[in-house]
Amino acid sequence: MRYLQFLSQMHEIVDPGTYLEIGLRNGNSMSLARCPAIGIDPDFTVTAELVAPVWMFRTTSDEYFERPEPLAPFDGRAIDFAFIDGLHLFEFALRDFMYVERNSAPWTVAVLDDIFPRNVDEAARNRHTNAWTGDVFKIIQVLRERRPDLTLTLVNTMPTGLLMISGLDSKNTVLTDQYDDIIESTVKPDPQDVPAEILERHGVITPEEALSLDFLKKLREQRPGGGPEAEKRIAIVPRRPLAGPVDVVRHPAGGTPAASAKKTAPATKTASTAAKKTTVPGSGKMPAKKKKKSFASRVRRKVLGAPKK
Repeated sequence: MRYLQFLSQMHEIVDPGTYLEIGLRNGNSMSLARCPAIGIDPDFTVTAELVAPVWMFRTTSDEYFERPEPLAPFDGRAIDFAFIDGLHLFEFALRDFMYVERNSAPWTVAVLDDIFPRNVDEAARNRHTNAWTGDVFKIIQVLRERRPDLTLTLVNTMPTGLLMISGLDSKNTVLTDQYDDIIESTVKPDPQDVPAEILERHGVITPEEALSLDFLKKLREQRPGGGPEAEKRIAIVPRRPLAGPVDVVRHPAGGTPAASAKKTAPATKTASTAAKKTTVPGSGKMPAKKKKKSFASRVRRKVLGAPKK
């Protein structure tokens, strides 16, 4: 099972009330969200159609979580479900998890991508391959040693596996207190020493087994409004490619947040939409074209720009 299919079923089972994603890229994983969602990526180019109300921030996760109220788009509610697929370096993945945990609840589930490099080259910190996981795999051993209270589930998805983490504690400061020591003892220059158990994916379970774990349903039941009687959210709309990439419209400092998006590639003209060239009688001028609704209004997506410093 590929990771996007697994994430789709995770949304169905966990049925989160809030969703956070670090590392948007083209928006395929974000398009699975059916609840208020926050997306963080300094260089995203969304080409997937988004259905849920999404706040997208063109910034790094470090900058975003320096905000005084990072959960403001959720009206202060904790993160129910998080997907971390940011920069593929151990220290960034670790900090991203720390940010999620700081804003978590007892029922929060976090999933990290790219934890199983298929060879030493893919695990390099300095990327020199097409497929690249970096040294994110190191977070497994660090969490096992430093945070044995967390529940780690290794999932054998394609192409490079997932790490599902539960038992988050927003008040736990172990990783923060030990961060410098962790980085000094873990971050090493290339080539990386990738253990055989990582390359051979020891201790993994199948995606089907992971999705059937009882604790996922129990975590959902812990969440206010997430019990068995809760009304299911609207069905996931299949991902459909757009005519071109979507970009944020930034707003000036002190101005109002931009609530629109722009297409940077021209739409394809079809026979059904092509209009005859006619002129306004007596004017010799072409009639004004009717403006189409913006992409943002069509998919009900709210886009916010990061404030300038």
